[in-house]
Parts: sequence; structure tokens; C-alpha cells
Amino acid sequence: MNFLAHFFLSCEREELLIGNFLADYLNNKQLRQYPEPIQEGVRLHRAIDTYTDNHPEVLKGVRRLYGPHGKYAPVIVDVYYDYLLSVNWQRYSDKPLAEFTQDIYRTLEENMDLMPPGLRQHLPQMIADDWLRAYGTHNGLAIAFRRMKARVSRPEYLDGVLESLVLHFEELNEEFNAFFPEVMEYVRCACL
Repeated sequence: MNFLAHFFLSCEREELLIGNFLADYLNNKQLRQYPEPIQEGVRLHRAIDTYTDNHPEVLKGVRRLYGPHGKYAPVIVDVYYDYLLSVNWQRYSDKPLAEFTQDIYRTLEENMDLMPPGLRQHLPQMIADDWLRAYGTHNGLAIAFRRMKARVSRPEYLDGVLESLVLHFEELNEEFNAFFPEVMEYVRCACL
């Protein structure tokens, strides 16, 4: 899953949220320089990724998208799950999405000193462009996939990605809503 879902699954604990966010930007050596609660958030992020990558409902969507999108199918599903979380937000949270994302941005800004230099440089743009809510729109997805296309070795595998997701919306949404309560329960147990 992508940023929005990882933030949502951070047990409303600031240190877990920060670590969960930093996980993709730190190697194990860098991680050891952080306080234990931040390290715990990184471990949570990695546990969520492992759980998600092996979940049967998630794998259905990955297999469905593998034909046209090859090795990027798992990443596409990760990004799309943030879209689906946005679409289904009221099903999973009593807090409005706009309020949730503003709280996240505020927490990230307050902890900017914990960010590695590259991330510290890009975070203001992420906040200004409201990435967390943008993933909940087709336009936001198109921008995310365009950015991704510029960084990958086989950009042609991302051709037509939005069309594929629209075509398979019903199945992917059903799979997401079967999977997401289970990952929430998994995380709830990990956060105890």
C-alpha cells in the first residue's frame, strides 16, 4: 500500500507514523540512528508490506494487472489501494479525510528534522500538492503514474494503467474491501 494507507495504519501514534513514513527512505544502517519508537514504525511498515504482498485478495488484483503491466502490477495495486481507501474512507474512519490528511501533514512538518535530506527537500512539495488526497482522484493517480513512469526501467508497462484500473474497478474495490479490514486487524494486534 502507499502513503495514505500506511499513515492510516499507524495506530494514531506519532512515532509509528513517522517511522512508517521513513521506511522506504532508510536502509538498515541509517535506521539504527533513529530512536526505538521510530524504528518500531519502520518495522510496522515492513510488516504491513509483507502481509499485503502475500494476501490472497491483493494477489488477485496483481495477477489481473500482470498481463498488461508486468512487473509493475504490485506497485500499481499499492498505489490504487490508496485511491480505494479514499473512495471508501467513511467505511473505515469517522474522521473526515481532509482533517486526517491535514493532521498527517502537520505531524510531518513538526518532525522535519528526522527526515533524511532528500526527503526533507521533497516533503514540502508533497504537502503543497496534497498527495494524500490527490491519490483519491483519477487526475491524482494519472500524475502519480506519470511520475513513476519517468523513474522506471520499463515505462511502457505503465501505458494504459489508469484505463486498466477503471476497467477493473469493481473487482479491485471488492478485493480491497475484503482485504483492508483484515490488515487493520493485523495491525491492531501488532500495535498492542
